Amino acid sequence: MSAQKRSKRPLKTYSTKAVSAVMAGAMIFGGTSAVFADTATTAATTTTQSVGIFSDVKTGFWAEKHIYKLASQGIVVGNNGLFRPGDSVTQQEAVLMALRFMKLQDKVDTSSTVSLPNDFKVTNYYKDYVVLAFQQGLLDKATEMAPDNLKTSWGERKASREWIAELLIRALGKTADAAVAASEPTGFADDAKVSANKRGYINVAVDLKLANGLDGNRFDPQGAVTRAQLATFFSRAEAHNTVEYDNTVSGTISQLADGKLSVYNNGKTSTYNLGASTAYYTSASESRINLSDIQPYTKVTVIGATYNAAYVEVTDPTQQVESLSGNFAMVAPGNKLWLKSATGFTEYYYDETTTFVDANGTSIEPASLVADSIVTLQRETYSGSHKVVNVQVTSGVVNKTTTGTVQSIDLTGKSITFKNAAGTVETFKWEDGTSLFSSQSSVLQPADLKTGAAVKYTIKENVIRTVEVTEGVERTVQGVLTELSNSTVVYKKTDGTLEVKLLGTKPVIVIPNMNSAVADDLIADKVGGDKIQLTLNSSDQVTKIEVLSRQIEQYSGATVIDYNTKTQLLTVLDVDKKAHVVQLDEKTKLLIEGVLPNLTNAGTKLVENRKVNLTAIGQRALSLEIVTKYEGTLSAVNTTSRTIVLKLKDGGQTITLPYPQLVDLFGKTNPSLSDVPVGSNVTASLTTSQDLIAVLKVKTVLQVEAATVNSGTNRVSIKWNGGTSEINTAALPITNEAGESIKITALKSGDYLNVTFDGSAPLSIQAVKLTTGQISSVGAATNSLIVKEYAGAAQNFTVGGVRIIRDGATTTALSNLTTADRVEIRKDTDGVTVIRVLPQLTRSFSRFDSTTNSLVTKRANLNDKYQFTLASNVYIHQGDTTLSVQSLKENDNIIMYFNNDIVVEIVKQ
Repeated sequence: MSAQKRSKRPLKTYSTKAVSAVMAGAMIFGGTSAVFADTATTAATTTTQSVGIFSDVKTGFWAEKHIYKLASQGIVVGNNGLFRPGDSVTQQEAVLMALRFMKLQDKVDTSSTVSLPNDFKVTNYYKDYVVLAFQQGLLDKATEMAPDNLKTSWGERKASREWIAELLIRALGKTADAAVAASEPTGFADDAKVSANKRGYINVAVDLKLANGLDGNRFDPQGAVTRAQLATFFSRAEAHNTVEYDNTVSGTISQLADGKLSVYNNGKTSTYNLGASTAYYTSASESRINLSDIQPYTKVTVIGATYNAAYVEVTDPTQQVESLSGNFAMVAPGNKLWLKSATGFTEYYYDETTTFVDANGTSIEPASLVADSIVTLQRETYSGSHKVVNVQVTSGVVNKTTTGTVQSIDLTGKSITFKNAAGTVETFKWEDGTSLFSSQSSVLQPADLKTGAAVKYTIKENVIRTVEVTEGVERTVQGVLTELSNSTVVYKKTDGTLEVKLLGTKPVIVIPNMNSAVADDLIADKVGGDKIQLTLNSSDQVTKIEVLSRQIEQYSGATVIDYNTKTQLLTVLDVDKKAHVVQLDEKTKLLIEGVLPNLTNAGTKLVENRKVNLTAIGQRALSLEIVTKYEGTLSAVNTTSRTIVLKLKDGGQTITLPYPQLVDLFGKTNPSLSDVPVGSNVTASLTTSQDLIAVLKVKTVLQVEAATVNSGTNRVSIKWNGGTSEINTAALPITNEAGESIKITALKSGDYLNVTFDGSAPLSIQAVKLTTGQISSVGAATNSLIVKEYAGAAQNFTVGGVRIIRDGATTTALSNLTTADRVEIRKDTDGVTVIRVLPQLTRSFSRFDSTTNSLVTKRANLNDKYQFTLASNVYIHQGDTTLSVQSLKENDNIIMYFNNDIVVEIVKQ
């Protein structure tokens, strides 16, 4: 480019009018003086909400986006929660930021002796980084160490605009471009003030649209650069940078729901959690946007460590999808959908993330689609698989069952307007004699329906068939529980007034950390009663009482000093030797040596030095229990004094006791205290005298394999690394992985179970979720993998610790897995992900024996096993085409995958 052309371009581009147009997007070297002075100051002082990383960078601040972005990448840092955006940048600070920008900061050698000329002054902290900058060509030794440049401390000198231009162009590796443009004028009015050796760098910065001028077409080459300006400069320069930052991913949004965002890039999907501190922007604007402004299947850049997104930037808002319409034919097994075409049927693929909606945008099930309805499909175009991401009925018959609330009822027009669970408002008519309205098995008339009532409704051929009221209009109130009877509840409102409510039939009682709570567990007191929330039904009756907080004192293992049977005053010392006096009354819950005594005979038990567990409000005793055991954590063992210290479960108090007489630990014959690690959860059952531990039961959680399950006798035999055992489940709670109660009939041989033991006695059983299928992607660097289950669903896993078992050998690196592996995945009791690689075998198919449900293969020698049992849901396929076992032909080459010696997958070659 000629000098004449270059000199004209900035004058035309950066006229006063043009500067106004680009003011909001001004660069560190660009914008107007207002951007870096009055406007920037105003933005920082007239807003009050912080971006969340630095308290002195407010929402709306002109450089907020760039500071947030580079801070999320670790390129810029603050101090004590402050960024100090208006402070000038020193040359040594700018060098360190440039090295982070180039991802070279880890190459610094802090162990070597750094030698710089005595008159080249750099603060000790930055000295190693400055040396690295010279080594990497980021700084020019001849220029920076010239005598005229060493009259003041080089490192602490404020970085000028022209010096920063050179630093950044060098960081981008465009020094050669600067040399070519060095002889051309910058075109700015103050070009004469530009140092000759900086002119080429400024020209390249202008060409890359990184540097603009100030008012009056000035560049102000010796002007100081602020921290906010420098952050903006490096942020914009990332568009020209080839460095890939560890916590930065660019790609297309493949899923956006439930507070998570998944990004697809080159066959790999990364999933991030979105939180209140996540910032959202677009590449075309400096202003924040909302999460609701971001659409799936658009291109983004996401920055965030440990899969928590700190910064999300939309780089292309165009959704990477294509639309097509047609007549719906049917949904086929294997997540396939067929549309009619001129020559027959066209097949499309979908998965569990695909949304199906009716003409109103209401979510529907694929099975509810009606043949010959006109539907519009949206297919993604970014991955090459062309998966269907959305199916919408554009016209046709509506058949569905869904839930929602009644918005309005038109008795004359015989129509009801619903707001469904997805938030869509829709209206349907009913027909007399064919539409049924009900509530709790009682038949209703349409006029009996109430606006706001929660309902489940069925639509068939666009007409209401059933409306079932599932829940009337409810509301909640809060207060302090003062009185409770069999029929009423009295509570104190926040204004101090009392209010009485009638109890409904069997109101639900919810108390934190208490299972199966009942009304007697509630604390009613005019001074210190429970703070509660009442749920009231449409008849203003209490259907639920939930305790929000309690005002009680707990004394575990307190020692009785005196009990006066006349005044019913009890004096105790807590474990910290502090005295407390409480009064027992007829409302005090008493539990003494396993029986429920009364106040008359309680005094004979409350003798001096007796240990008790006590709860009270002020001086009123709520409950009193003679101690027979302590539950808590073993926090210390003193072998000299032969004592142990327990941290009690209730209240967190500690208590010192002598060594136990016996230790009970599952799977250990004749265990001793040395077998119990510090930190173990234990139950110390006391002797009658309360001064000795009769038995120390160790609570353990063991993952075992169910060998046999006999629901008739309620017994499960288990296998574990120490042997085999049998458990009687009749009195044990059994739950699934989500904590929901299940029956023994839900268990089967081969299942993994987490069994909780109190000593050698089982307390509970939890079924462990197993995921079996083919690995579709592995992210060793991000500790993630995706498994496509045999049922067809894709499961995403983010693992911390991992154990991979292959052919009996165990490894701990995800890099040992490949997308050819079939695996079974579960979580161990310690949270470690256990991945068992399924064994495989390649053979030639011979025949299928339907009598024994087994597959017979040809064998190379007489020692080969040739008959294999098939799983009931064995997955047989060739590529993506599902096959039946009957379609296999003699001599077909097949690969079989086994789970516990049962064939679960067959791949036809």
